[in-house]
Amino acid sequence: MEASVGNNMEAVRRSKEDRKVIRKQLKASHTLLKHEGISTAPQPTKSLVVANGGLGNGVSREALSAALNEMGEVETLIMHPHKPYAFVTYRSEESARKAHTHLNGEKLQCGENSVTLYLSYVDSVTCQEEVSVPLPDGLVLVEDFVSPEEEALLLAAVDWSSTNDDVTAQKALKHRRVKHYGFEFRYDNNNVDKDKPLAAGIPQECLAVLERCVKNKHVDILPDQLTVNQYESGQGIPPHVDTHSAFEDAILSLSLGAKTVMEFRHPDGRLVAVVLPERSLLVMKGESRYLWTHGITPRKFDMVPACDPQSPAHTTPDLSTYSNLTLSKRDTRTSFTFRKIRHEPCGCAFPSACDSQGAPSAPSPPPPPPSLPCCHADAALLEEEYVHRVYDAIASHFSSTRHSPWPRVCHFLSSLPAGSVLADVGCGNGKYLGVNPEVAAVGCDRSSALVHICAERGFQAFVSDALSVPLRTASCDACISIAVIHHFSTQERRLAAVRELVRLLQPGGRALIYVWAFEQEYNKQRSKYLKDQNQEHPENHSATENTQTTGGSQEPHGTSSVHTSRHLEDNYRPVENIDVTDGKLSVHTNRTAFNTQDLLVPWHLKEGKKRAEEEPRDGGKKDKRKEKSQKTSGNTCSAYGSSSIAKLDCNPGPSPGFLSDMCSGSGPETSDATHSPDSKPGASGDTTQTSSSALKSESESSPAPVFHRYYHVFQQGELEQLCGQEAGVKVQSSYHDQGNWCVILVKDAL
Repeated sequence: MEASVGNNMEAVRRSKEDRKVIRKQLKASHTLLKHEGISTAPQPTKSLVVANGGLGNGVSREALSAALNEMGEVETLIMHPHKPYAFVTYRSEESARKAHTHLNGEKLQCGENSVTLYLSYVDSVTCQEEVSVPLPDGLVLVEDFVSPEEEALLLAAVDWSSTNDDVTAQKALKHRRVKHYGFEFRYDNNNVDKDKPLAAGIPQECLAVLERCVKNKHVDILPDQLTVNQYESGQGIPPHVDTHSAFEDAILSLSLGAKTVMEFRHPDGRLVAVVLPERSLLVMKGESRYLWTHGITPRKFDMVPACDPQSPAHTTPDLSTYSNLTLSKRDTRTSFTFRKIRHEPCGCAFPSACDSQGAPSAPSPPPPPPSLPCCHADAALLEEEYVHRVYDAIASHFSSTRHSPWPRVCHFLSSLPAGSVLADVGCGNGKYLGVNPEVAAVGCDRSSALVHICAERGFQAFVSDALSVPLRTASCDACISIAVIHHFSTQERRLAAVRELVRLLQPGGRALIYVWAFEQEYNKQRSKYLKDQNQEHPENHSATENTQTTGGSQEPHGTSSVHTSRHLEDNYRPVENIDVTDGKLSVHTNRTAFNTQDLLVPWHLKEGKKRAEEEPRDGGKKDKRKEKSQKTSGNTCSAYGSSSIAKLDCNPGPSPGFLSDMCSGSGPETSDATHSPDSKPGASGDTTQTSSSALKSESESSPAPVFHRYYHVFQQGELEQLCGQEAGVKVQSSYHDQGNWCVILVKDAL
């Protein structure tokens, strides 16, 4: 009898687990369709899409192949750059059925990362032909240029324990450490002091290698300057061109200890990723040396071909078209860069990039930070420069970091009766417009680029200022304003935004408002914004949305997060703006507690995300979140357009999973992918750069652009006090939701 009961309980438990797996599998299928345009098939086929089994989740080809091959003979395995899914085609439908049955809901361990796989059938999988792109003119890569023995000898020649800076000018930069021999390269002026050679010349251990370079005609004469950079996993160097007036034409770079991917960019936007194997020699001459920038994106994993591609000479694989990719975990890499000091002005054929011919050799000083506005006109100008133009410029990248709606906002939207009219004022990419299909939802946003994304996703939206929405008075049953009002720079304009929401509501209608909170720690609970401060690339994680998770609010169990308006208003005490000097705004250091209410928050634009149609115009005075889904026609391998490089994530490590990562998004005003931390004004402590245009990095040359957005972060009780100034409306409830203050307003009935 007991055995029978035990068996029944086990059967019930398995049944619950099976239902849970089916639910999550269906959710994964829905997400694939919604965000990627991938349609799953109801009937078994030989091909499956493996959600969570992608390079974007930190799953290597080797780990996934091992699991899939246990189910039968795999014909093809396609893994797109960056994507959190893969496609597998088996030799037989029976093997595909077996994989679908046994791998659904199973965990796959990939190093320190664990993901849960969800498989669905697809009718077919197509893939573009893998192609190669030409290397920049003058660029040559010689693999295995030094032997393992020579590599060990060269690495041993560098004594990192030395503290005598006068000998080798050893320095610890923000994201690598460096030694100079022969002459010191000075990062303050991007040049060398040619009259002050260092006591330490190029080490004797390098001479045999350099003589081989001369013999093989990689250089004509022996170099006299050496820079040794050591990169730990996750570190990199911003894109730059070595100063023309400092060095002669040929530049040699040896990669020792580990491989990496170096990215070359032409001024016209062409981007070529070159895999630098361990012990390889990179030779830069002519155009590749003088015109193309080169840099290494900081990350812990690179996406590289799974096997050596058979590319023609002077070409490299176009990673954006490759499906045979895998993850390569970075290790400590040491580069030896040999150069010849130039003693005469450079007369190269690239004057636009030549400091000897008039181009600047060092970054221009950043513009002064803006001041707090003192009148309506000043406020409008500040918001135009540091909100509207920024959001139009970053719209595509911003949208790609905005995925699933926040749970508590969804609860509000789902509570609306069928047939209700909803206005999302500051709708961004429209992520809330489709939450409740039973309501008539319309969105508006100041950013025309984000409104265009809404239209592409099939939502009704129009361009409008949140202070003057062209909808009839009392025409809406509900309004939402998510992460919008904190972008208004004066109390009067914030109140006007609330007043406009109230105007739109019919009597008895409700409005939900979210703003970023000054108190990122509340009820002894730190927001996710602060909890993630040690992650490798926090630079775009900056505003309300990024604090949301699929689990919703992380309030302590048993503690209500809903408070009365009076309770919070009584706690409101204006904070001293201790970081504002002479009325100037400061740049916030991301992932840290606030010490001022009015500030600028950096956004690091990911390579390739700023498009022609996104020229700065009048971008979002609303928080624009929500993703632009890159829908493909069919289940194809090419999701990357015409770029000659896969846009490799700067994420230091794998994402946790398709359902938890792709569906939930990265949160409020943040981004999961950025560029070189060397250029971050936040994490690096460089809080003086405040322009909304591209900014310069710590050293060699232009990094990815950094934009700055204005915020007023709200103190406890401040939002309730603000809403309380508007007649004819009451605060129904208010709460703190993962670093945001939130209120639900109800308009008085007639």
